Amino acid sequence: MYRAIYAVLLRRLPAEAAHRSAFWLIRAAASVPGLAWALRRVLGPRDPALRVRALGLDFPGPLGLAAGFDKDGEGVSGLAALGFGFVEVGTVTARPQPGNPKPRMFRFPDERALVNRMGFNNHGAAALAARLRALRDRPGYRPVVGVNIGKTKVVGEDEAVADYVTSARLVADVADYVVVNVSSPNTPGLRDLQSVDKLRPLLTAVREALDQASPRRRVPLLVKIAPDLADEDIDAVADVALDLGLDGIIATNTTISREGLRDAAAVAAAGPGGLSGAPLKSRALAVLRRLHARTGGRLVLIAAGGIETADDARERLAAGATLLQAYTAFIYQGPGWARRIHADLAKRTSAAYDSLPT
Repeated sequence: MYRAIYAVLLRRLPAEAAHRSAFWLIRAAASVPGLAWALRRVLGPRDPALRVRALGLDFPGPLGLAAGFDKDGEGVSGLAALGFGFVEVGTVTARPQPGNPKPRMFRFPDERALVNRMGFNNHGAAALAARLRALRDRPGYRPVVGVNIGKTKVVGEDEAVADYVTSARLVADVADYVVVNVSSPNTPGLRDLQSVDKLRPLLTAVREALDQASPRRRVPLLVKIAPDLADEDIDAVADVALDLGLDGIIATNTTISREGLRDAAAVAAAGPGGLSGAPLKSRALAVLRRLHARTGGRLVLIAAGGIETADDARERLAAGATLLQAYTAFIYQGPGWARRIHADLAKRTSAAYDSLPT
């Protein structure tokens, strides 16, 4: 049904308008009394074989929704009801900002890919924190919610650390974990912060800010890296993460490469931005494997980039991922996609246990 709706309606809308329409429907459904509960019962991961204990948290399933879909935490309840084991909101910045001029999101359906240059459009970390605090105060089910923080565009590099620290302090008491995003290609100069000499003081300051703002609960801290880093730079980031006692790394963000996109005219029309989806699959997997080899299981690795099928999910888990994230496949395959991935993972896991000798 979703694919029919996508082909007839959503595909004909501009990409960002289609996103807003679909997101409005998700939020509207969650506002109907009892409907989010019913959806969780049908779509949510319930098999004990899927449960993951990581970052000091209990995840009902390993597949979560990556940052970018819900930047301001407006639809967490509805998204969690669609079968995701956790939801990461953001990227949020210390100051509200409108993002880049439109159009800024482009579909490549034949390649099951997206190009975006949204530019961290969001209402600011304070507004997000207030919304998540209200969500926590409601009775009933509360999903695991991570918060992804980035740099405000107008802030110069010399003020970047203070900008991240402001966001970290604002969200510390409402985030189940925090991710430092230094890898989006859509904020000028942001990726420069991945260099070790800049990344180390940034992560150190954010860690201290989280500890000060949340003295009774240690907030897990992760960093999200780009797939375009050279192998030696991936190793350097892994070493810094280990040295500083970070909790994990998300591999990977979108890529500036256009490898895998066949329509040169459409690529030129889309312009700059980050590519996500199926073309990213191979590189994201390679980065994950390198991080796992470098860290030796001492960090939680969250795999993202090109995950579309249960086989993709199993491959990432076998390569060292503890958790998984996706966004683009959800756009193309619809609201039942996360349930299908979890159901297939659970079935294969149960079959593997059944095949063991007694």
